[in-house]
Amino acid sequence: MDTILILTILIVVGALAFDFINGFHDTANAIATAVSTKALKPRHAIIMAAVMNFAGALAFTGVAKTITKDIVDPFSLENGTIVILAALLAAITWNLVTWYYGIPSSSSHALIGAIAGAAIAAAGVSALNYSGFIKIIQALIFSPILAFVVGFLLYSIFKIVFKNGNLAKTNRNFRLIQIATAALQSFTHGTNDAQKAMGIITMALIVNNYQTSDDIQTWVQVSCATAMGLGTSIGGWKIIKTVGGKIMKIRPVNGVAADLTGAAVIFGATAIHLPVSTTHVISSSILGVGSAHRLKGVKWGTAQRMLITWVITLPISASLAAIFFYILNLFF
Repeated sequence: MDTILILTILIVVGALAFDFINGFHDTANAIATAVSTKALKPRHAIIMAAVMNFAGALAFTGVAKTITKDIVDPFSLENGTIVILAALLAAITWNLVTWYYGIPSSSSHALIGAIAGAAIAAAGVSALNYSGFIKIIQALIFSPILAFVVGFLLYSIFKIVFKNGNLAKTNRNFRLIQIATAALQSFTHGTNDAQKAMGIITMALIVNNYQTSDDIQTWVQVSCATAMGLGTSIGGWKIIKTVGGKIMKIRPVNGVAADLTGAAVIFGATAIHLPVSTTHVISSSILGVGSAHRLKGVKWGTAQRMLITWVITLPISASLAAIFFYILNLFF
């Protein structure tokens, strides 16, 4: 078995491992509000999220193609196999560190930063496809801002519409609605996040001359969807606790507004083939809803901690990827 084939297999395994970790790391965000309001029992929520993530991952491929070709050009990438493997190792490392400490950091930031860092280590700053890379960074920056604004506006509308409603009855009805909105948010999570691993595998297949286009092969799509679904079934209890309770005290009506906001922003990004951080979007939608509900009720210390993590993820993952690239380059 030649070295290129071995490295390609390692990349496929690494990408599926990243997708699996992404499943238990980020799925917590999609179901955190439903669990915290007791709309769903944790076990039921995780099973539902696993199924909906799997379905969402099979539905689209546009984001995968963006990951494949918009950060770097796989058809001309120098030391492409080592670059991709280093990027995966860096992204997985950072995801595990943040999961261990219960910090809802961005798997998208980790992967995109890692690809950029490894590519720069291999061929300098000219390796980046700047038009595509800047477009992706803009999506990562503006999507949480949009989620905050939409969440604030949507909950403000809810307050006006339901201001005279019976609180107990309203909460009971919204708790039922929240089952559907959590399922929707899990589906949209699959449409965006699972595609990132598909893009990585496709990039590796192009770099190593196993395919000549950016089309996503069926086996790649199904295997990534399966890895995401299995990862989801594990759950991420530490992150559920942070997102579902440490940002604000969530009631069912808050949860529905946050879920609808998150699903709309994530699916909108999927529709225009842009990767976004589901962690950023969902957490920001909760912050927007919380600000509209009662500004003092938002635990801004937790929000600040998450913001710092979001900001440092790109440079740290890029630096880790560069280190992994230099280490791997000694052996291959």
